[in-house]
Amino acid sequence: MPANKNGPGKKKKGRRARLLVITIVLLLVAGVAFGAYWSVSTVRASFPQTEGTLQLKGLSGQVKVARDDHGIPQIYADNADDLFRAQGFVHAQDRFWEMDVRRHLTAGRLSEMFGSGEVETDAFLRTMGWRRVAQQEYDTKLSPATKKYLQAYADGVNAYLKDHKGKSLSVEYAALSFQNDYEPEPWTPVDSVAWLKAMAWDLRGNMQDEIDRSLASSRLKPEQIEDLYPAYPYDRNKPIIEGGAVEGGKAYDPKGGAAAGAAGAQAGQNTQSGAAGGAGATGGLRSSLSSLSSSLEKVPALLGPSGNGIGSNSWVVSGKYTTTGKPLLANDPHLAPQMPSLWYQVGLHCNTTGPQCPFDVAGYSFSGMPGVVIGHNKDIAWGMTNLGADVSDLYLEKVTTDSYLYDGKQVPFTTRKETIKVAGEDSREITVRETNNGPIVSDRNDELVKVGEKAPVKDPAPDRAEGYAVALRWTALDPGKTMDGLFALDQAGDFAAFRKAAADFEVPSQNLIYADTKGNIGYQAPGRIPVRGGAKAGESEAQAGGSTGTAGTGAGTPATGLPKTDINGDGRIDAKDRPKGDEQAAAPDGRLPAPGWDPAYRWTGWVPQTALPWDYNPERGYIVTANQAVADKNYPYLLTQDWGYGARSQRINDLIQSKIKDGGKISTEDMQKMQMDNTSEIARLLTPYLLKINLKGANERETKYVREAQKLLKDWDYTQEPDSAAAAYFNAVWRNTLKLAFGNKLPKELRVKDQCLRVRPAGGSGPQEDLSGRTPLVVECGEREPDNAQPDGGDRWFEVVRKILDKPDNDWWKTPGTRLTPGAKNRDELLAQAMKDARWELTSKLGKDVTQWSWGRLHQLNLKNQTLGKEGPGIVQWMLNRGPWNLGGGEAAVNAAGWNAAGGYDVVWVPSMRMVVNLADFDKSRWINLTGASGHAYNTHYYDQTDKWAKGELLPWAYSTDAVKKAGGPVLTLKP
Repeated sequence: MPANKNGPGKKKKGRRARLLVITIVLLLVAGVAFGAYWSVSTVRASFPQTEGTLQLKGLSGQVKVARDDHGIPQIYADNADDLFRAQGFVHAQDRFWEMDVRRHLTAGRLSEMFGSGEVETDAFLRTMGWRRVAQQEYDTKLSPATKKYLQAYADGVNAYLKDHKGKSLSVEYAALSFQNDYEPEPWTPVDSVAWLKAMAWDLRGNMQDEIDRSLASSRLKPEQIEDLYPAYPYDRNKPIIEGGAVEGGKAYDPKGGAAAGAAGAQAGQNTQSGAAGGAGATGGLRSSLSSLSSSLEKVPALLGPSGNGIGSNSWVVSGKYTTTGKPLLANDPHLAPQMPSLWYQVGLHCNTTGPQCPFDVAGYSFSGMPGVVIGHNKDIAWGMTNLGADVSDLYLEKVTTDSYLYDGKQVPFTTRKETIKVAGEDSREITVRETNNGPIVSDRNDELVKVGEKAPVKDPAPDRAEGYAVALRWTALDPGKTMDGLFALDQAGDFAAFRKAAADFEVPSQNLIYADTKGNIGYQAPGRIPVRGGAKAGESEAQAGGSTGTAGTGAGTPATGLPKTDINGDGRIDAKDRPKGDEQAAAPDGRLPAPGWDPAYRWTGWVPQTALPWDYNPERGYIVTANQAVADKNYPYLLTQDWGYGARSQRINDLIQSKIKDGGKISTEDMQKMQMDNTSEIARLLTPYLLKINLKGANERETKYVREAQKLLKDWDYTQEPDSAAAAYFNAVWRNTLKLAFGNKLPKELRVKDQCLRVRPAGGSGPQEDLSGRTPLVVECGEREPDNAQPDGGDRWFEVVRKILDKPDNDWWKTPGTRLTPGAKNRDELLAQAMKDARWELTSKLGKDVTQWSWGRLHQLNLKNQTLGKEGPGIVQWMLNRGPWNLGGGEAAVNAAGWNAAGGYDVVWVPSMRMVVNLADFDKSRWINLTGASGHAYNTHYYDQTDKWAKGELLPWAYSTDAVKKAGGPVLTLKP
């Protein structure tokens, strides 16, 4: 086991005191103190039985659970009910603590397990109402078959819970029993449905960008903000679909072509009309949005940091270009590292497939949910990456105690009471207020009451008085049918069935790639993606089968923008006021908070499912999705203005092209090697400039010292291997370049918490100099958690730097000096300072001898238990967590071991699993998980895949009955 080097972080005193009891108990459990008390027997009490025979109430026939030597189960049953009942039982065997925490998270009930420290998080989650929406989905949207599968799964979980309590469930419950009287409740089908809301939150799109742009306006001009959010580089990084068109405004044709001179919704930027976020932003808006950002961060604390790196890679290559003659499909979703992994590998096999038992599927599941999310069945394989559609908007709302302004009238809030139970304390009661745009999320923090006090909205706007509230409109808060879509994917036998299943995959919106055993490859962009007021009309709520209370009709003629004045004299400015022929006015684009009182900014419907991009057997012979733009800039519907910038996707395109040129073929091993490609695009771009810098120190000795590091870059091939000294140095230079050129110029709300600078006051109206000629300065300290601070160094920042790299006198290269140190006046001076700063930084971290530096020593992965492993004292973390692993790869590399350049070098997101599916022979497919099958600390399979994962190795993936038998391993028989 790698050495644990995790120490306790700074936490609230209340949590530390609460966790002290847990610490003592875990010490007893582990036998660290009073070794005779529970000791090893308690640790092993929760280890599951994996062979022999067990009774599982409710089964109609015998079920076999065959595990391989990594504990991965393949489940065999005669009917679907038995199959999912057994899956629920097996998930509970290995991962119930994880499942229980997840359902308390989605229900806003963490306080029941962990006490008052989680009340604010619970209140925020109750305000959004994830569990409430999941219940509505179950009651009104899901098919009878899906409900039946969900119930069977819940019955299997509950059968396990009936005979396992306390320490026999997991060592964590043994500890909790000494803190409070918590006992797990029975599992319900809605517990499973609700987890989809958590995943949708993790992959929700550009909400953080929307906040960050507004916060940046306190120190940056609008044109400077646009510099930091450049347009997608369509000319350099290919979209997923090349060509294609929406015919007749309704149906997408991948072989169609845009009309000459057409300009689609993806073409422009900075188009939002009348939205909050102009140049006049001041302290009230900064404080409010910063507080909202902080509230948002508390939820992903269990799910992962938001940011440019949260995405995925997937690609599929036609048999025309493979060594097997059939397609090869690769996928590696990028998510926050967790212990245990987010994914659970499983096979679900009907002994005889047919109408009563249509499943023969294997792949990656979520513990707590039936079915397989990513994988293959006997006919097709599929993978997923985050589409990144803009499916959430923040609305400024003019409110009173019990109403909000809309269309010139005061409208009563829709309200509900929520009771939050707290372990060891009295319950808390909150009132949730909702507008027609969604819940008021600013109610959950005292500072959020100030939101929009001086928000830069354009006239006409209602009097601010004490400021605006903030409402959240998000597609996941409308009931949907994604769970139906998952089961349909598991059963799909061809591309038509795959596309039909994808149509139900509403939230989160994902890129779905496809391959089948007949040799076909394909792609579908699914999801519920809003059409905003003034934009081209799509499906209405009724047409899409959605909620009717939160969006308009969606009817009407195409319209591209909003007018400037009240032409028709009805007292408001909206699409009705558009002059004849005014087709170029800007439409709301979701990039900044919008005025909720104006009907022109409401969602008017959804992009029609038939109009969403898809592809089938493209001429180029392969499809790549890695969070880049989906379609070219002529696509008529606005999907988002905040794509990933395509560094990874284009690298994968280039790797495939280089392999197949001159008749070359791609093998399974080639696909695996591509997944581990460590090349840095920004290094390829920036290094030639760094090598030209004439570095000089204060004296000859210092000059030699700083040039030693510079020489590391001379013959570097831009790969970021764990043992690379050059990669370590370059990434330190990149981090310091970003800090000097951009980070130190951002407002405190975007910078790393507790990193302090002396800066000019933000938004001040006084003179810039005092009578002595000096600029008055104040100390401002950053407020954001390191994993979410800016500049994060992702491929957006690649594009920002690319645009100014050949402009040595651009203002971004200039920095203020101090009394002792002059600031940089141009690009080369700033780069020189960054290179010196990097030398000193790495000397302190890795030592003076540059030949002993390595990227892996800086860039480490630590796997943390998602609750006690993050908040407990050091000894608890030592017991439950594992690491470190020294990793290669990096930000926006194909091997996306991501790090945040503002916060440090630690790995904050990873390829959470990797797979390569061989459509010629499924038994020759390969897969790996980040950790292991088990969620029980000290179990053999707790992290038995991690070493191989870190090295880029994949495990054999037995699928057929014969292959599973040949692989061996324990077999558990479940009987009625």
